[in-house]
Amino acid sequence: MKIRIHRFLPLTEAEGPGKRACLWVQGCSVRCEGCGVPWTWSDKGGKDISVDDLFKKIVDSKKENNIEGVTFLGGEPMDQAEALAELADKIKIAGLSILTFSGRYLEDIKSNPRKGQLELLELTDLFIDGPFEKENIDLSRPWTGSSNQRYHFLTERYRYLEGQLQSISNKIEVRLEPDGTVSINGMIRQEQLQSLYEELSKHKVSNRN
Repeated sequence: MKIRIHRFLPLTEAEGPGKRACLWVQGCSVRCEGCGVPWTWSDKGGKDISVDDLFKKIVDSKKENNIEGVTFLGGEPMDQAEALAELADKIKIAGLSILTFSGRYLEDIKSNPRKGQLELLELTDLFIDGPFEKENIDLSRPWTGSSNQRYHFLTERYRYLEGQLQSISNKIEVRLEPDGTVSINGMIRQEQLQSLYEELSKHKVSNRN
């Protein structure tokens, strides 16, 4: 089985608890107004990669970077839930945690699940749900962009964080790639991202999320 991805990052400390690998899927049926990564919406972009090849990258990162888990972002992970559930099963057997984001609310998914969605939820430790609402921007909590978005501790793995969320700061990471481009990930206001991009452009580098 294959997953259409936008980007795979073998190591990040900005996309969930601890050191993690992060997978941005390509394609989104939610398409929130004001989304910070609208280039991940089209299912025509990105590239296909097999579950087995992705899992190998994750295992390699576990060995090299001592990651504790994997984060599924988008795009919309629930649009590719069947393939992600297959990957998640392998990840959990390897002893790693899973953080899954969705622009859909948990109740809506459970009331009308599509293939693989319940299986992915069963394998997820921390589920963050809800569409981004630009009129309710709130970066005071980690890993979320608006106040309507919620944390669901579906296992005990990260339940200890429940009372600590307000004390966890958001982060951004900026990387200079070998080809001279600059990649940025993490939570940041859109106007701050634009300002950062303009500053980087002065130095003749390009930004890609």
